[in-house]
Amino acid sequence: MPLQNRGTPFGELVAAPARGLAYANRGCLHDETGRLRRRYDGRRWIACRLEFRGWRRSPLRQPGRFTEIFFLDEATAFAAGHRPCALCRREDYVRFGQVWSEMHREGRGADAIDRRLHAERVDPVTRLHRLHPARGDDLPDGAFVLHDGEPHVVLGEWLLRWTVAGYADALARPNTATVLITPPSLLGILRAGWRSALPLLHPSATEVLSRV
Repeated sequence: MPLQNRGTPFGELVAAPARGLAYANRGCLHDETGRLRRRYDGRRWIACRLEFRGWRRSPLRQPGRFTEIFFLDEATAFAAGHRPCALCRREDYVRFGQVWSEMHREGRGADAIDRRLHAERVDPVTRLHRLHPARGDDLPDGAFVLHDGEPHVVLGEWLLRWTVAGYADALARPNTATVLITPPSLLGILRAGWRSALPLLHPSATEVLSRV
């Protein structure tokens, strides 16, 4: 039976057999039995490579260690509020910091980045994922929006419906006001033309567009 460790664009963790293309953590979320007890532990939410230096942890959810999370792709990890890891993705982390400093000159470095992202991704009242208003015609590829109650990613003139196993179908992107799932600062990273070691979008996105 799959563990409850597949991340959604809302930062929720669900059980599913699909693993995705990004590995991530936000601290230790499980107890000594492996049962999830919290949504996050601290402000440092990072997205990592699936493989790095041959490191492999087995079994998963070891007592006192961070909880392993798997995202479909980097766009999904961004939507949940994760940024590049400074260890396994050093080049991405440095590039991310450079783009960030151009947008936020008053707050540089990992601690400042994590504080701002935490404020943008967590609702201070409900402690759940925070949503933001946005214009539907002013969003870069990789941004996630809420449409008909479901998460969709922007790709060109289309919205692709997200599922834990991949993108399922497409519809024309509306030009009206919309609800943004991706934290605004990460929207700025995407708008700058973000490219990294992780695939921005799962291959199923291309497959969906080929059928449109």
